[in-house]
Amino acid sequence: MEKGNFTAVTEFFLVGLSHYPGLQLSLYVLCLVMYLVILLGNSILIIISILDPRLHTPMYFFLGNLSFLDICYTSSSIPQMLINFMSERKSISFIGCALQMVISLGLGCTECILLAVMAYDRYVAICNPLRYTIIMNKGLCVQMAAWTWIIGCLNSLAQTVLAMMMPFCGNIIDHLTCEILALLKLICGDISINVFIITVGSIVFLVIPLLLILFSYIFILSTILRINSSEGRKKAFSTCSAHLTVVILFYGSALFMYMKPKSKDTKTSDELIGLSYGIVTPMLNPIIYSLRNKEVKGAIEKVLIRNLYLKRM
Repeated sequence: MEKGNFTAVTEFFLVGLSHYPGLQLSLYVLCLVMYLVILLGNSILIIISILDPRLHTPMYFFLGNLSFLDICYTSSSIPQMLINFMSERKSISFIGCALQMVISLGLGCTECILLAVMAYDRYVAICNPLRYTIIMNKGLCVQMAAWTWIIGCLNSLAQTVLAMMMPFCGNIIDHLTCEILALLKLICGDISINVFIITVGSIVFLVIPLLLILFSYIFILSTILRINSSEGRKKAFSTCSAHLTVVILFYGSALFMYMKPKSKDTKTSDELIGLSYGIVTPMLNPIIYSLRNKEVKGAIEKVLIRNLYLKRM
């Protein structure tokens, strides 16, 4: 439709990758398996961080928040995506699209800030170990976690309301989910305010947290290099290696998806990258923390395996 031909929208059609009907079943099975792994892996991390007293520390408190966030983030889009893969009518209601956008955008922003908070936690633990329990007390941890959720959700609510109030020239979203940039292409009116808010949000929720993480790890690395014993350096680095791996995976995927050169032939690859970015990263987070952390592996063995064994006795 041409600009100015407004449409009263009651539902949207998500047509991303629909021009490849042969992929629909394969994508359905792949996404379903990864979604089940996400639910299982992140749920296990949450359970053991609650049940094992050794994990009642700020690091695992924030890790539990990250796991819960990943479950909510993927649950906001994957079930609808699975339905659309196997459906001829790939539709979502106007309200459903708005809710999906609020949740996914809000939790994406929250994760950016949460990773920066976790980097600060590692900075205090490595660079100020004697004051760690004083600085990272329970009250501060709860406040930091709460504000990451509040700020992220307020930003997504503002962006979503502003976008959904605009007049639409159509209701076909060329994407797998109700992604705000894809939705803006359907708006008939002036979207300069929307673009400005999104730009400011990108700086606040992407650039600034990434810079804080980089500065934190510069201080962490300099502190680790000053440790005399190789065993001490190894132990210090092991306490933050899992978080650093998750940061590289999260921001590496985001930068590759948004910063790589665009061409007219990259649309399908962009959708596949976006699909993997929204599912693969939340799936790998609990695996990374489990494989690279002896405390997590020990807690899994103690809380889950031993309890299951005792119940069978």
